Amino acid sequence: MDPKEKKLLAECEFQAFRASGKGGQHVATTDSAVRLIHRPSGIVVTCQQERSQYLNKKICLDKLQKKLIERSKKRKKRIPTKKPRAAKEATLREKAHHAEKKKKRARPEDMDD
Repeated sequence: MDPKEKKLLAECEFQAFRASGKGGQHVATTDSAVRLIHRPSGIVVTCQQERSQYLNKKICLDKLQKKLIERSKKRKKRIPTKKPRAAKEATLREKAHHAEKKKKRARPEDMDD
């Protein structure tokens, strides 16, 4: 393993378990399936493709690296810009116009004169 993989493996919790599914007696007798839990990010990766725990571990590390790269490419949250003054004024004009329309809909007050 190269130093990058060793460093990544040091950040992970390693679990070996018995693989399920097809494969016959050999799969049922050895703990060849691998699960890696990356502690900093919480990403969980499993592999039970090969009969060898070592090969499964390498496949898991490759999957984990791909997932970490994919996660780092995600867009950052957009910070909204300030609303321009002209837009604020237009909104206020629209509100005032709407208020006038509503006032005109009101019932006329009783005129006792």
